[in-house]
Amino acid sequence: MPAPLVSVLLPVRDAAATLAASLASVRRQRWRDWECVVVDDGSVDATCAVAEGFAAQDRRFVVVPRPRSGLVAALQAGLERCRGAFVARMDGDDLMHRDRLAAQLAHLAAAPELAAVASHVRIFPRARLAAGWRAYERWVNGIASAADVRAEALVECPVVHPTLTFRRPALVALGYRDVGWPEDYDLVLRALARGFEIGIVPRRLHAWRDRPERLSRTGAAYALSRFTAIKAAFLAEGFLAASDRYVLWGYGATGRALRRALAAREKYPTHVIEVHPRRIGNTIHGAAVIAPEALPALAPAAIVVSVARHEPRRLIRAALATMGFRELHDFVCAA
Repeated sequence: MPAPLVSVLLPVRDAAATLAASLASVRRQRWRDWECVVVDDGSVDATCAVAEGFAAQDRRFVVVPRPRSGLVAALQAGLERCRGAFVARMDGDDLMHRDRLAAQLAHLAAAPELAAVASHVRIFPRARLAAGWRAYERWVNGIASAADVRAEALVECPVVHPTLTFRRPALVALGYRDVGWPEDYDLVLRALARGFEIGIVPRRLHAWRDRPERLSRTGAAYALSRFTAIKAAFLAEGFLAASDRYVLWGYGATGRALRRALAAREKYPTHVIEVHPRRIGNTIHGAAVIAPEALPALAPAAIVVSVARHEPRRLIRAALATMGFRELHDFVCAA
């Protein structure tokens, strides 16, 4: 068959109960010029049979059975089989909106500076969805541009991985790697660090299934401490690369965890910003506690805002902008 314009990369393991609906949502796409590369990572249920059933009826489905070797290896093996100029990620328990491929390809055609584009999501089923996941859904669906993706990149992963469609050369250049933290967040941060831009189609084009056995809930690489570790690593190698000192705004649980992770990389705060008057004038691990009003005198210090909640971060961003500090140049948010 001639190479399609877009390859859908779908790694899967033991998803026989959901895979048919997922593949059917790919088959329903209004954009017809695609292939779907289904990488079966050593499933012990009927996953491979389900995929092969679709392939028997539609040659655009390609099944790649493999011995069980893990998600990253499955992604990399699948990427090597993808022939399209674009590669769209998909998971075996999620659903694509029928306009997803058409909308994302149109967005990439109109914005040649973008290496990839994601979309907004709807997490389901709603009945048992925890408050934290509802908050993440609201936050990630508030990200609407490549500039937003960069500004929010160290708060949480600013895009949902299975919504991404990459230009194939960019994704091949990056590849997937397993370094003990979330492979999807690692991919996004490496892409941004290399200067690639990731845009957003601000539509809910992906239904993202939440289930107790999902890898992001059960895998050791997805523990909260590993998210802190990846943020510290990319901060140390990026925004804080030129200095081993910084100013930390926020010393709740989030700020404390980030300070420890940065200290492990020999990055230490000189000052901690605090609004509580009784704490100002103290020291924390050798860092002087000061009020926000004292910040301009410290310029050009690098400022790391480590505050978990959205509204306080919004107010801090506004205050820093009023003082003349520029986001991503003078300060970053890393929650």
